[in-house]
Amino acid sequence: MAGRVPPPAPQPPEDLPRFTLWRLRSNPLRRRSDLLLGWLGIGLLTAVLAAAPAVALLTADAARRHYARTAQHQSETRRPTTAVLLRDAPRHPEPGSAEAAATRYPARVLIDGPDGRTRTVRTEVEPGLPAGSTVRVWADRDGEITGPPLTAREIRSRSMGWAVCAVLATAGAGAAVHGAAALAVRRRNVAAWEAAWARTAPRWTLSP
Repeated sequence: MAGRVPPPAPQPPEDLPRFTLWRLRSNPLRRRSDLLLGWLGIGLLTAVLAAAPAVALLTADAARRHYARTAQHQSETRRPTTAVLLRDAPRHPEPGSAEAAATRYPARVLIDGPDGRTRTVRTEVEPGLPAGSTVRVWADRDGEITGPPLTAREIRSRSMGWAVCAVLATAGAGAAVHGAAALAVRRRNVAAWEAAWARTAPRWTLSP
């Protein structure tokens, strides 16, 4: 007579949360180190979430003041001037396209220095300009070609970039602390396991 077929195993509920703080759950296999790491992770996460906005605001404000001073200095030491193109600029393969409008080619131009003498320098010009064309450039006190002073939009963009970097650095520091703590706890657990096994192993070894 065939044995009685056991009932099928109950299926796990489908609405179980995918993420659980398993280190904090009470179970016979949980160690004190698991509990410690669980609370440490919650504490670090809370600290990062609380500190990130303040760090972002402070960093953005410091960066904005720095770039504002830089822009002020650039406005005082740079001037717009006119340069004359010495040779024809290369033509773009697709004249009139959006890519051509954004493309600049290096070229040599004549520019009047601060001492009144004409100098030959290199700058970037639009494609297709013939020799003798005048281009608008920015020069510093030494007559070297440079860029225009920072605009308000550039200052704001760079400040926001530093704020984002500061937030990422704060999160990275929290993750690094948790990783270092987890590594230390893991090494401690391994050492404790090896010590316990050294005491237990002789009982499992058969005498010759």
